[in-house]
Amino acid sequence: MTAGALPMVVPAPDLPARVRIHEVGARDGLQNEKTAVPTAVKAEFVRRLAGAGLTTVEATSFVHPKWVPQLADAEELYPLVSDLAGVDLPVLVPNRRGLDRALALGARRVAVFASATESFAKANLNRTVDESLAVFEPVVREAKDAGAHVRGYVSMCFGDPWEGAVPPHQVARVCTALRDMGCDELSLGDTIGVATPGHVQALLALLNERGVPTPALGVHFHDTYGQALANTLAALRHGVTTVDASAGGLGGCPYARSATGNLATEDLVWMLHGLGIETGVDLGRLTATSVWMAEQLGRPSPSRTVRALSHKDQ
Repeated sequence: MTAGALPMVVPAPDLPARVRIHEVGARDGLQNEKTAVPTAVKAEFVRRLAGAGLTTVEATSFVHPKWVPQLADAEELYPLVSDLAGVDLPVLVPNRRGLDRALALGARRVAVFASATESFAKANLNRTVDESLAVFEPVVREAKDAGAHVRGYVSMCFGDPWEGAVPPHQVARVCTALRDMGCDELSLGDTIGVATPGHVQALLALLNERGVPTPALGVHFHDTYGQALANTLAALRHGVTTVDASAGGLGGCPYARSATGNLATEDLVWMLHGLGIETGVDLGRLTATSVWMAEQLGRPSPSRTVRALSHKDQ
């Protein structure tokens, strides 16, 4: 970093030396768009994200097009980006059919998505929590038999628009079930953005008590109440080193209307770099990528860092 460069690096104690950013913009960020995004634009987005130094870029979802029409081109998209060297390209799979489609294209990092609450399980999966877990069990087993890495997303870990506050033990039950199935990694989702740092610390501590190790945990915060970075810092202090984020702050959740955008990757990188935490990400190239994507979508990026840095360049 050059002399006088911003952000000024001031390390804080008891934080990890490096954080892996799990970039979800190309999947979670685009799945809720009202207008269709061309496959070629999606592929270019993934390539630019990788070019900015992101080593985990969630590429797409093999969900039935009826449920997520924006990602109906998964079969066309994945081969356009699968040649990226040194970049993991996870994909979402809802069931064995989705898994088989992904594996046939060479995907070796997949994710299933569960809910910590009955209301959201019904809205998102049309099943109870236990019924959805029963569906995922053979999917995880088949994926592991194929040598794939499996991530388990858990939605509504901190609050639910129908049920309100979600007790940590309820989340822990779903997390331990996914771990027992064989999930390598769990992503704790604050789907409607209501978490606060103390709540984050309490859930992480309980999961450790229930046998889920911190290295197997990632966090996925939404910024509805402006708490995403504060919650991320609480998770880092607990030892978490995997953080989900979306370039430009794209995304939400089509099944929970109160879910606003994801934590913006640029905002996260600005904080991490200021703390002296390595990410491998070139913030300038990442910002340029989000500015480009915002142009494709016809609206400005909600990321504060993107707006600040792109304004400086004008």
